[in-house]
Amino acid sequence: MFNNLSDKLDKAFHVLKGHGKITEVNVAETLKEVRRALLDADVNFKIARDFTKRIKEKAIGANVLTTLNPSQLLVKIVKDELTELMGGETVGVDLSGLPTIILMSGLQGSGKTTFAGKLANFLKNKKNKKPLLVACDVYRPAAITQLQVVGEQIGVEVYSEPENKNPVAIAKNAIKYAKENGKNTVIIDTAGRLAIDEEMMTEISNIHKAVQPQETLFVVDSMTGQDAVNTAKSFNDILNFEGVVLTKLDGDTRGGAALSIKSVVNKPIKFIGTGEKMEAIDVFYPDRMADRILGMGDVVSLVERAQEQYDEEEARKISKKIAKNKFGFDDFLKQIKQIKKMGSMKDLVGMLPGAGKLMKDVDMDDDAFKGIEAIIYSMTPSERSEPKSITASRKKRIAKGSGSSIQDVNQLMKQFTQMSKMMKMMQGPGGKSRMMNMLGGMK
Repeated sequence: MFNNLSDKLDKAFHVLKGHGKITEVNVAETLKEVRRALLDADVNFKIARDFTKRIKEKAIGANVLTTLNPSQLLVKIVKDELTELMGGETVGVDLSGLPTIILMSGLQGSGKTTFAGKLANFLKNKKNKKPLLVACDVYRPAAITQLQVVGEQIGVEVYSEPENKNPVAIAKNAIKYAKENGKNTVIIDTAGRLAIDEEMMTEISNIHKAVQPQETLFVVDSMTGQDAVNTAKSFNDILNFEGVVLTKLDGDTRGGAALSIKSVVNKPIKFIGTGEKMEAIDVFYPDRMADRILGMGDVVSLVERAQEQYDEEEARKISKKIAKNKFGFDDFLKQIKQIKKMGSMKDLVGMLPGAGKLMKDVDMDDDAFKGIEAIIYSMTPSERSEPKSITASRKKRIAKGSGSSIQDVNQLMKQFTQMSKMMKMMQGPGGKSRMMNMLGGMK
């Protein structure tokens, strides 16, 4: 996420390293590189120019009685300005209304239908809502089927009228159905086109007038950069939508849409899509995104995701097993499954301060645990519960069964033993100190 922009901003700040103070000359040189980085990220020229102008004014003005060195000072100012550029504060969705009506809009291929499912899943699991998905794309082949597949995947009902070609009537009927069947949130998926046209804009405008939604969200593919911003403006002129959804932020996005869209349409980014899984949806926090762009990570979001997957009862059971040296590979598999539910490995690593830079050339495949799981699944139930029972001959069988080498099995066994020792060290008072001493001895 924003790797190229992060790298270029980091290089820009290097210009100030070694300087004792900020001057108009060295800050101008740094901001020239910052502006170039923004333009390369497909940020609108006027926005990039005004952005660097504000930073220069603040940097020169703040260069008095400060304990920060010039590079640190500029990073702080850039972070504050990036946060402001992307909206300043988090804006949630309006869930008032019985039922709450949310209208999805956007071009074809932006990820609108998939995001409708992600939003339904988010509201169902995190807001205790009873959502109904509505299929109002009556043109794209298999659009209704796609939404039905998504609905089945997340356990959310989908309302559709396959023979009806009037999306306004379908939307109104769906709201009536929701009221009669105890659904308190209606998410309407509408048709998109490959480009903006009068027919599409008239249709979605008619749906908007007919259902009077509490929220109209514009879904945009973040990889389309400045084109996404121009499209958002055209939609906002017709719909006056409440917020923006940026999809495909896990891809090789340049970041221009995220950085420009608030300035152009004056509407907040409310959600971002960070992967293909139905759980890959995040509320948009401008300050956290600014941290990630500047390579500072996003530990708060990482902790929040971990807490969502944390099972207190399961943690107690594992704690008892660790204390009795009964922690086995089945327990290890459960831990892996919890980590996988937190999101893509690439996204999780990007939340660790400095890790994005260190791991930028490493292929962070979502199947990173596949080899480990294959080895564990090739073990018998007794071998999983009693790892010490795995002899050399058994390792040979496990390697063959999992399509891996004996070295891979040995490496997993070694890592598992070290992890078990660390977890044992963490038990009881002074656990963290003991673990740090142990880590210090592992050379």
